[in-house]
Amino acid sequence: MNIAVLVFCIVMLGYIIWEGFETLVLPRRIERPLRGTSVFYQSFWAMWCALARRVPLPGRDNFLSVFGPLSLLLLLTLWACGMILAFAGIMWSLRLPIHAPELSPSFGTYLYLSATTFITLGFGDVSPKTGLGRLFADMEAGVGFGFLAIVIGYLPVLYGAFSRREVLIALLDARASSPPSAGELLRRYAGCMACGDVTDLPEFLRDWEKWSAELLESHLSYPVLMFYRSQHDRQSWLSALVTVLDTCAFIISSLPQGPVWQARLTFAMARHAVVDLTLVFGSKPDAPGMDRLPPERLAELHKIIGDAGTAFNENDEAVVRLNELRALYEPYVDFLSKRLIQPLPDWLPNDDLADNWQTSAWDKSDHFFEMRPRRRQPINK
Repeated sequence: MNIAVLVFCIVMLGYIIWEGFETLVLPRRIERPLRGTSVFYQSFWAMWCALARRVPLPGRDNFLSVFGPLSLLLLLTLWACGMILAFAGIMWSLRLPIHAPELSPSFGTYLYLSATTFITLGFGDVSPKTGLGRLFADMEAGVGFGFLAIVIGYLPVLYGAFSRREVLIALLDARASSPPSAGELLRRYAGCMACGDVTDLPEFLRDWEKWSAELLESHLSYPVLMFYRSQHDRQSWLSALVTVLDTCAFIISSLPQGPVWQARLTFAMARHAVVDLTLVFGSKPDAPGMDRLPPERLAELHKIIGDAGTAFNENDEAVVRLNELRALYEPYVDFLSKRLIQPLPDWLPNDDLADNWQTSAWDKSDHFFEMRPRRRQPINK
């Protein structure tokens, strides 16, 4: 009997089972006592990013989008191989008698028995002779079958959370363009308010408050979703979340006639999400290296919203309040942007880009109706 191998394999088996339980079954908090899965993702992501830097820029985002699904499949494969190896090591170290074509079964024979038992294939050419051996085989078959069942149940939950995340991101295109910006969102809603249309801005912010709560819950439970990139070009869950934070910050500080209370609620939930998702990486965010809204760009934002026809506060007090609110979330979103290689949205709209819905793979022109609301003209009687 090889005691060292036996102890090592028992510990490895227990560790893998606990890691799988924490990752696939247990609703997790931010802090975790075991971090094997986190180490795997951080190491693999660093390697993947190094490879991505060698990919030409047009195809880099597609290359990065492969990481999420691929890393999940690789992690599940590593767990399965680890458990097969551990069971084989336990039976080999105990020298359990087995029926085998070889006169003297090697470790490879035990590994073959373990693999066919784990996946419940069972050719029957190699089988245990003793009651203890059959007990271990039954245990491994149960673990393998249970692992397969959990994985089958896990994937629909994971992709269900991903699908729910993408719905509001897709809806944001017609409201804030792609890539989204708070300036474009505010311009379109400000134009609607100026021309007398009833807007759904309070309901819009309420939907994003709920979306932020669902994002926090799903991405804490399944951190791999942070690496799942959005389905459409020039969109991402991070840019959408930052656009909503920017919009809420401006409404709270400068639009007293707007839905300030709902903006505060949405801001609180969205800020909670970015802070907790940053803590998943276990590193403290630094101050952003670049000001996303310097004074000259803020003046341009004021002009854009003013031209849309809605009054707002642009005094020093409003500017100070806006900067205070920005300081509450910008270090965290800047950290996530660098870690996930997802660009942050600009505050100002890009008038050179059409919305995603206005283009197609065959027609890149912007010839559809104008999305920016126009003032109503008085009717001459």
